[in-house]
Amino acid sequence: MNPIKSFTVDHDKLLPGLYISREDGDATTYDLRTRRPNSGDYMDNLTMHSVEHLFATFIRNGEYADRILYFGPMGCQTGFYLIVRSLSPEKVKKEIFRVLQEILLYQGPMPGGTRKECGNFANLSMEAGKSECRRYLNELMKRKVDFQYEV
Repeated sequence: MNPIKSFTVDHDKLLPGLYISREDGDATTYDLRTRRPNSGDYMDNLTMHSVEHLFATFIRNGEYADRILYFGPMGCQTGFYLIVRSLSPEKVKKEIFRVLQEILLYQGPMPGGTRKECGNFANLSMEAGKSECRRYLNELMKRKVDFQYEV
């Protein structure tokens, strides 16, 4: 069996960043790596769930809402996948920065944060979600984003 592209990356050398994981016709999967893999520093479920609610809501309410196919956490607890259709990497990067900044400024209730809206509504935290978004934005600002795995 052939390994998938993301399994061919040396995760012991992978740094937080923004990478193109795969391209399938007009759909592109982005690896939003918020934490260094295999470092012992993983997101807990509360953090992943909270970022998922915030980021998915903000990106699906932006200029490119009709091109967003999916946003969700990685099982390894070190980032998220974003799948978009027909959107250039530079536009995706700009949109990610916009979304992260808007989340940090947001003062309202947790999107989808009620029992009626979410199957685990008690496992959400605005503070945890914003903290991870702040952390990731700071990581992105530290390095050049060229979308390529460097390892």
